[in-house]
Amino acid sequence: MDYIIFLLIIAAVFVLSILILILSRKQKTIVVFDKEDYDLRDITLGDIDRMGDGSGFEMYLYRLLIELGYSGVYKTVGSRDFGADVVFTDPDGVRNVIQAKRYAVENPVGISAVQEVFSCMRYYKAKKAVVIATTRFTDSCEMLAGINYVKLIDRTDLSNIIEAFRAGDTLEARKIIEAEPRRLLDSWSETNSTTLHEVRKDYKAEKYVKKVMSK
Repeated sequence: MDYIIFLLIIAAVFVLSILILILSRKQKTIVVFDKEDYDLRDITLGDIDRMGDGSGFEMYLYRLLIELGYSGVYKTVGSRDFGADVVFTDPDGVRNVIQAKRYAVENPVGISAVQEVFSCMRYYKAKKAVVIATTRFTDSCEMLAGINYVKLIDRTDLSNIIEAFRAGDTLEARKIIEAEPRRLLDSWSETNSTTLHEVRKDYKAEKYVKKVMSK
């Protein structure tokens, strides 16, 4: 009887091992981007989605910009980067700062990305700022980017860049990267208009201050 139980246990362990092996093969493999032995042209947007963390996406963009022939390309340190993950110089000799956002498709990038990359421009002596994301941007993010001329490259743009690069169409990939940002203020006169934009007031705060000052 003990012998039969022993055989049943062995059989159960064997079956369980087979099931674990099958399931593990079906699971998506996490792509490691901190190594230098992978072919950049083999990487798809799906591979980027399966990365372990955002540092791999930064490394991919760093290598991609070098492969596309840009000069002055370097990746900033992981901490205390002041808002820029990658820096490069475009054909006009203008330095660009990039903030990379590897988010899940269902999680849009918010306004803080524009605030951070725009605020670091002076530190890096850059004249252009770019946010590259694996997802879309919120409406408020797009609005602030348009007012401050920060270029937003969303998932669709990124996919087009990657596919163009993989197809050997370097010019098309660069064209997307170097395209002018969407601007909400079109002219110099409009930008420097003396007319002030309407400000959304906090009426509760205003009422409180008036009450305090009237005492």
